[in-house]
Amino acid sequence: MAKTYLIGEIGQNHNGSVDLAKLLIDNAAQPVKDNLFDNELQPWDAVKLTKRDLNEELSASAMNNPYNSPHSFGKTYGEHRAKLELNDAQHYELYRYAKDKGLDFVETLCAIGCLSMLKLFTPDRLKVASRDLTNLPLLNAMAETNIPIIFSTGMGGEKEIDDALDIITKHHSQVTILHCLSQYPSEYKNINLNSIHYLKQKYSDFEIGYSDHSIGIAIPLAAVAMGASTIEKHITLDRKMKGTDQAGSLAPDGMHRMVRDIRNLELAFGEVKKERSEAVLAAKVKLERSVATKRNMRAGDVVGLDDIHLLSPGDGFQWADRDAIIGKKLINDLSANEVIYKEAVE
Repeated sequence: MAKTYLIGEIGQNHNGSVDLAKLLIDNAAQPVKDNLFDNELQPWDAVKLTKRDLNEELSASAMNNPYNSPHSFGKTYGEHRAKLELNDAQHYELYRYAKDKGLDFVETLCAIGCLSMLKLFTPDRLKVASRDLTNLPLLNAMAETNIPIIFSTGMGGEKEIDDALDIITKHHSQVTILHCLSQYPSEYKNINLNSIHYLKQKYSDFEIGYSDHSIGIAIPLAAVAMGASTIEKHITLDRKMKGTDQAGSLAPDGMHRMVRDIRNLELAFGEVKKERSEAVLAAKVKLERSVATKRNMRAGDVVGLDDIHLLSPGDGFQWADRDAIIGKKLINDLSANEVIYKEAVE
């Protein structure tokens, strides 16, 4: 059975609060129930946070610009960004909290200075955001850690992917490439999920996944069906919360539905073959057709082709096996429209 690595991207939907981040981790760790078949399904595999170094974020003038958005947490963009940042110790606290809940912990690092947190703990994976796909010094510093790397391709094409792989694979080959569209929210006409097929063909030595910014859960499900082995999706406690990513994220109900549907999809994949499933045997007996009499027949009558047709249930001879009956004598009387079983002929 295929297993999809599901990353709940908290990013900065914690709004600068460790407690809010913990509530999101709680939701991601909740067992997922499929009430229809009374199955308990595996929850999210990981949560992901983002760490910025404000000294390596924007130009001084950009950081000092007034930020009047309804989603602003400060008078300037720099103040806004500072309010949303958690320090290394807080990231470590959330790492331990997630691990205690059975979840992997992924970190998006946006600057070389952010690697300072690795003095405290080692994330299960490091993530390169689409914006930093061309930040080759950062990629080199992250790859030097030998921690598995995931990178998004929402702002790049083949050249950018090749350049990134050239840097990373000098150190290790534990790389997952995510197809992505850095449009928030993503318009369906621009997503081009067929890129997943292309990436799987061209970069077959690496895991290929999908980072989603569309509304809803349909596109991640389709991506899994197309072979994505990792899905990353923003999560939130409430889509109406303050913050630029909240509206495009999955709230707890959506988190549950996406995981439920992807886990059920994994169960449905099965094997690359076609044969009758044991699960259909009851339906086969009830609904399939068997060779049956067309008229009242007596013991000793020889069954001819004109004497038979097909009726349910399907526990007798199929039409392909009719030669086992034609030309044989009936042992007992049979009324019209009754299935002719093996013990009825000699």
